[in-house]
Amino acid sequence: MADQINSLEDLGQAAGLESAQPEVQMTREPQRDSLGRAYATGRRKDATARVWIKPGSGKVTVNGKPLNEYFARPVLQMILNQAFTVAGVEGEFDVMATVKGGGLSGQAGAVKHGISQALQLYDPALRPALKAAGFLTRDSRTVERKKYGRRKARRSFQFSKR
Repeated sequence: MADQINSLEDLGQAAGLESAQPEVQMTREPQRDSLGRAYATGRRKDATARVWIKPGSGKVTVNGKPLNEYFARPVLQMILNQAFTVAGVEGEFDVMATVKGGGLSGQAGAVKHGISQALQLYDPALRPALKAAGFLTRDSRTVERKKYGRRKARRSFQFSKR
């Protein structure tokens, strides 16, 4: 017990094992279909979006309609374009999305989540920027259910003294 073990390398040498081999860096492979598109699913609140992206001129189609027709509010259009802005690839990809469920705000968030997932599958080099912005994480907040004996989820009926 004259030798003191202070690190994992010392432990390996004491056990008679050879030094560990250098770690192999795993690189992510781009995932594209036969048409050169990347596919991902995005979710937000009760909305689910199926998103396909491919290189193009920046045309966005949601449920068969152009972006500015389906999401008329500029705020919702801005939410969709955030993923491209953060990744630095504005106007380089065409997006085709189908979205179901929820309201317009949830649908815009679901499409943004799907675009972010598809971008990192198409080009894994974009992953760190999207991950740092939090666009790859599914926002799990949903509407709380209504409880028995209450007006809404937490709101109680108005108390009447008389």
